[in-house]
Amino acid sequence: MTVTWEELGWERIAPGVGRCRLPGWDATAGLVVGRRTALLIDAGASPAEGARLRAEARALAGVDVTHLALTHAHFDHVLGAGAFPRVEAYGARGMASAMGSAAGRDTLRADAVAHGLDPAEAAEAVAAPGPVPREVAGERALDLGGGRRALLVRLGPAHAAHDMAVLVPGEPVVVFCGDLVEESGPPQEGPDTDRGRWPAALDRLLALGGDDARYVPGHGAVVDADFVRAQRASLAGPSGVSR
Repeated sequence: MTVTWEELGWERIAPGVGRCRLPGWDATAGLVVGRRTALLIDAGASPAEGARLRAEARALAGVDVTHLALTHAHFDHVLGAGAFPRVEAYGARGMASAMGSAAGRDTLRADAVAHGLDPAEAAEAVAAPGPVPREVAGERALDLGGGRRALLVRLGPAHAAHDMAVLVPGEPVVVFCGDLVEESGPPQEGPDTDRGRWPAALDRLLALGGDDARYVPGHGAVVDADFVRAQRASLAGPSGVSR
């Protein structure tokens, strides 16, 4: 029996393209369905969330997740990656070494626990981090079959040290922004933020997506180009928000 996006609590944004808002930290996970392929954008905050996403993505796509794009290396977007041990994974250049190092894993675990993830779950997640991401230095096109394509674009450092966006051509164009864009609260800054480069990253995002694209933030509701421009203006100003 075919299941709909809505029945699983997912938001359908375009044909074969949707996302869900995960509980706890309101992080977004996206899904792009191709021909016998499924691209998941971000993996959730824990092994349990990753397993949930894997099951729901299979129900929607009719196949297991084949590709995983990680928008940046913060716990609420990557600690579910261990549920996808055999996929083709991608991240911005530098992300694989950062996540694979002992110091990087310790940082992820400590950040997750500080934000309320159960310590045992955090320890389990960093012990089985999932596939090593293939690094995207500039842009990388993915052919998902059936005329479905996705473009992976390195845009960091900005919100994080290794930001990457995913653009899905179509009607409408859909841009998965990671935490370069946030709707449910002000854009968050942390130890690895490069605020000076963040406005330029959003300029590039807007140039890629265009005025009519639907922009999917890392947290919050889907937004339009005007919202991204307004957030860019706020980041170019003198004040910011610390995480």
